[in-house]
Amino acid sequence: VSTRAQKITLGEMRRGRGGTRGLLVFCADYRCGHMTRLAPAEVDAWPDNVRLSDLELKFTCSKCGQRGADVRPDFDRGANE
Repeated sequence: VSTRAQKITLGEMRRGRGGTRGLLVFCADYRCGHMTRLAPAEVDAWPDNVRLSDLELKFTCSKCGQRGADVRPDFDRGANE
């Protein structure tokens, strides 16, 4: 059984560096390499207490069908969009 490290909450992300609200979602299959950005308007639907690590198993890659993802703050977008 593999365990994933707990990541920060969306609230911590939003209150942190630059008020980041967007997310980068990378396919869990390193051979696929697919990545997508979630805009702040999409991410704002989730409450502050949700951890990025809690979201990772909810994603399925639209390119290869792999379930799971690596979810990270999109610092390049900051709070804007």
